[in-house]
Amino acid sequence: MSNAINEIDNTDLVFVFGYNPADSHPIVANHVINAKRNGAKIIVCDPRKIETARIADMHIALKNGSNIALLNAMGHVIIEENLYDKAFVASRTEGFEEYRKIVEGYTPESVEDITGVSASEIRQAARMYAQAKSAAILWGMGVTQFYQGVETVRSLTSLAMLTSNLGKPHAGVNPVRGQNNVQGACDMGALPDTYPGYQYVKDPANREKFAKAWGVESLPAHTGYRISELPHRAAHGEVRAAYIMGEDPLQTDAELSAVRKAFEDLELVIVQDIFITKTASAADVILPSTSWGEHEGVFTAADRGFQRFFKAVEPKWDLKTDWQIISEIATRMGYPMHYNNTQEIWDELRHLCPDFYGATYEKMGELGFIQWPCRDTSDADQGTSYLFKEKFDTPNGLAQFFTCDWVAPIDKLTDEYPMVLSTVREVGHYSCRSMTGNCAALAALADEPGYAQINTEDAKRLGIEDEALV
Repeated sequence: MSNAINEIDNTDLVFVFGYNPADSHPIVANHVINAKRNGAKIIVCDPRKIETARIADMHIALKNGSNIALLNAMGHVIIEENLYDKAFVASRTEGFEEYRKIVEGYTPESVEDITGVSASEIRQAARMYAQAKSAAILWGMGVTQFYQGVETVRSLTSLAMLTSNLGKPHAGVNPVRGQNNVQGACDMGALPDTYPGYQYVKDPANREKFAKAWGVESLPAHTGYRISELPHRAAHGEVRAAYIMGEDPLQTDAELSAVRKAFEDLELVIVQDIFITKTASAADVILPSTSWGEHEGVFTAADRGFQRFFKAVEPKWDLKTDWQIISEIATRMGYPMHYNNTQEIWDELRHLCPDFYGATYEKMGELGFIQWPCRDTSDADQGTSYLFKEKFDTPNGLAQFFTCDWVAPIDKLTDEYPMVLSTVREVGHYSCRSMTGNCAALAALADEPGYAQINTEDAKRLGIEDEALV
């Protein structure tokens, strides 16, 4: 997130796009409610009437797969009506003319059939967003786990650039990420193309620095494989083993039949987890580890906030923590890892990552949390609430406009398949319930086998009544 979660409280407008804060992040939802109480306008863009839509000033119920068409039309209105910040665009961005040429062809009237949204609603939403003194965009999996997801993220960012809603408080572009440490996993380098601190593998200087710190002669210049590549790579013998921690791909990955075949092709599957998940059931080796209450360390919240957490109870049955398991395996494989505690690991990380260097254990303990970048260990550097105040993280310091033409989803509605299925979050359970499904109190919150929401017109046409079994 470019801005802190608590900055939402005092923004003038919240633009919620493909995201249901009430179910996905109840704490964030509270901040949206605070903003409403403080006089902010709220626009919700979602096919469903989610909880936040009930308090919104405007609910845009767009059709599935029409994100780009809608955002291009909003950009068209903002430029056509001279609602954009010309000074900001001129001094802090590039690529505006290319952006303008594309959105010129997306009048609100031309996308009515694509989006299912009237031209007047599109114009109203564009004006509300552009005329707000500060506007925060929040998005979630409804954007990123869908067709043209990357393009939608960049188009949302271009709207913020048009209206100078980057590089200042109470504004920004804010992907509100999953459970408490999804951001942290990426910060620590759990990506195929970066080391910790988002330092790219392709940069020879980064490879040299990390190789020296880790005591090895060299590190590979190529990027790693993505999880979506596993079935293909396993089938061709390019991946022969999988070491899986805190993930349940046999339950959550797309095209499960291909994933199951991939697991059959693997020579070795190791699962390190706290429950016997579906993936653990297919493992050759299971390594039980401690849960969050049985160890200590650092989490990163969605808004880049580092927070120390502490062990609440001692683990039973001589269980080891994740870092202890990894250290012992590495040592037995000939690469000694002799850490004594989590602080030693964190201090090694800080010295390798300039953006994290100032976030010491001591400072986190004093302040409660620190948002990176935090580059100085002195008390004067207490982290960064919002990004891009002076420049953007590009070679020339300028933000790059981007959009593209809308492309219709590959999956077409037919007489045989006339409806679109959208999977959604549920407030009482997280994702596939690998963890929350093992909690009796949470399991009692939802009746099995769950429920499906459909449009009232479709229900009427099909003769389906509320609470009927379908």
